Amino acid sequence: MISLPYNSPEEEIHHPLFSEKNIRVYLKRDDLIHPFISGNKWRKLKYLLQKANLANKNHLVTFGGVWSNHLIATACAAAKSGLKSTGIVRGEPINTDSLALCRLFGMKLIFADRERYRDKQRLFNLYFQDDPDALFINEGGYSEEAAKGCAELVEELDQDYDHIFCACGTGATAAGIINGLRQQHSSSCLHAITVLKGDFLKDEIDRLLLAPSDFSFHSDYHFGGYAKTTPALINFIADFASHTGILIDPVYTGKMMFALFDIARKDLFLPGSKILAIHTGGLFGLLGMKDKF
Repeated sequence: MISLPYNSPEEEIHHPLFSEKNIRVYLKRDDLIHPFISGNKWRKLKYLLQKANLANKNHLVTFGGVWSNHLIATACAAAKSGLKSTGIVRGEPINTDSLALCRLFGMKLIFADRERYRDKQRLFNLYFQDDPDALFINEGGYSEEAAKGCAELVEELDQDYDHIFCACGTGATAAGIINGLRQQHSSSCLHAITVLKGDFLKDEIDRLLLAPSDFSFHSDYHFGGYAKTTPALINFIADFASHTGILIDPVYTGKMMFALFDIARKDLFLPGSKILAIHTGGLFGLLGMKDKF
């Protein structure tokens, strides 16, 4: 089993808006955990790798799009663990920078059209039902094991926060943090910023909660849907990077930080509030949108 350092730093972000509103904002730099298994990816894979080990499975089979950070992370984690990996990729065969990295880490790629991709368990059974070594890992790592790994983030925090923000693609990270806050008897309010259009992710978060819990679900910052952008979002990301020296991506963390700034401008934080945003990595998503900057 591999091990990677947790305890990523909590870096304070300075901006005139935060001074004006009398709030303090910190960024949990999970993007620094590992170059390829970064952000929430290691937290979500940690116990899935343990599950594979306990079940004597040596073949990780998972799912993602052509720019999927989860596919890269799984491919790298499998290589470091001495395991095989297969990625079932949504869409027509194509060679992106992200998929090239997956191949370099030894991942075999199988492409599936969007209709077939919807039923992931059926796709897994089609190719690997008779493979006793294969372990099914859902898209984005969504699972109870992923939520368990993400819950550990709360134990690492150096201070208490009034609000914690995270981007949501499957809901596992948000659910894990909510579970962690409950286990630590924390009064922090978790803000889940969905990067997909619609409210269905709220149910996905609820499914992984250890007990019913309140949290704030924000569905107005998807910018048109998953991996969709607008000039306003692109300009925000460029401005953020140029003023902080920290890269954020247009698919996840960029939308989450845009939401945080917008909520601050609307005076929805009490003066004196301390706010933590989770940098969930995903920086390879920038490669698929480099022509926008």
